[in-house]
Amino acid sequence: MPRLSTWFIKASLIYLATGFTLGALMLANKGLRLDPAFWRLLPVHIELLLTGWIVQLAMGVAFWILPRFQSSRGDVRPAWAAFALLNGGLLLVAAGTLLGAPGWIALAGRLAEVAAVAAFALNAWPRVKPIGV
Repeated sequence: MPRLSTWFIKASLIYLATGFTLGALMLANKGLRLDPAFWRLLPVHIELLLTGWIVQLAMGVAFWILPRFQSSRGDVRPAWAAFALLNGGLLLVAAGTLLGAPGWIALAGRLAEVAAVAAFALNAWPRVKPIGV
C-alpha cells in the first residue's frame, strides 16, 4: 500500500475515534443531563465523521486502488496537497465551530476542503480510463 494511502487511512481512523467519542459524550449527556453545552459538539461531530472519516477513507482507498501507468501513480504532489488541505480545512472548520470563531474561519476551512477535492481529482483524473483503452 502506498505511503499516502496509509496516511489517509490512519488519519480517517483518528477522525472516526474522535467523532465517536464526541457522539458518546452527547449521548451520555442526553441520558444523564450533564451540561446542555455538550450539544455544541454536534456540528463538529458531523464534520469529523462525514468529512474526516468517510471522505478521507475514500480518498486513501481510491489513491491505492486506481490503476497505475506501468508502475507509476503519476505526479503525487497534488494528492499530498489534497491530504494537507483536507486535514487543515477539517481542523479550521472544527475549531471555528467549536470556539465560536468568526464565520470566515469556517469558510476558509470549507474552501480548503474543496481545494483538497480538486487537488485529488487532478491526480486521479488521468488514471481513470474506459475499459480497453
